Amino acid sequence: MQQQVRVLAGVMIACSLVTCLLAVPATLSRQKRSFYDLQCKGVYDKSIFARLDLICDDCYNLFREPQLHQLCRKNCFTSDYFKGCLDVLLLQDEMENIQTWIKQLHGAEPEV
Repeated sequence: MQQQVRVLAGVMIACSLVTCLLAVPATLSRQKRSFYDLQCKGVYDKSIFARLDLICDDCYNLFREPQLHQLCRKNCFTSDYFKGCLDVLLLQDEMENIQTWIKQLHGAEPEV
């Protein structure tokens, strides 16, 4: 009886791992597709993209304006809306890092 429980538990764990592994590529492809949809022409970096996207998420959560999230991300995080979000979220101290991140993703010097 105990051996059957162990086998069943092993099968459940294996199924869970397979499910997780299959879900990761779908998430990555969505993020990378979003990278190209935003007209980013630089080098894709998942963590940098997520950090900049989080700035837009925070800005949207502050104002709850439906189009704000997309406008913030427009042109690979180089829009006036993104600049406004940086100001509102008081992120001027991190401006040097943010400009470097945008430059990597955008593929050119940002005007932020």
